Amino acid sequence: MSLSPELKNKIDIMDYESMLRKCRFAPVGDPMFTGEVGDYFLRVMNEKKIQCDHVAISKRIGWGEPI
Repeated sequence: MSLSPELKNKIDIMDYESMLRKCRFAPVGDPMFTGEVGDYFLRVMNEKKIQCDHVAISKRIGWGEPI
């Protein structure tokens, strides 16, 4: 999947918690994590990670079934 301006904007406005939740609970093969889109998603997520309390967010999300 190519990185359209609309998809880039969608990724840009996501907060870190939403990104981490998507990363943890997305089904295998989710297009958000493949190709150019996946590269961009993970780069933006890593940039946002350093600006927040990752541990607290991770604990809040957990590893169980998504809410």
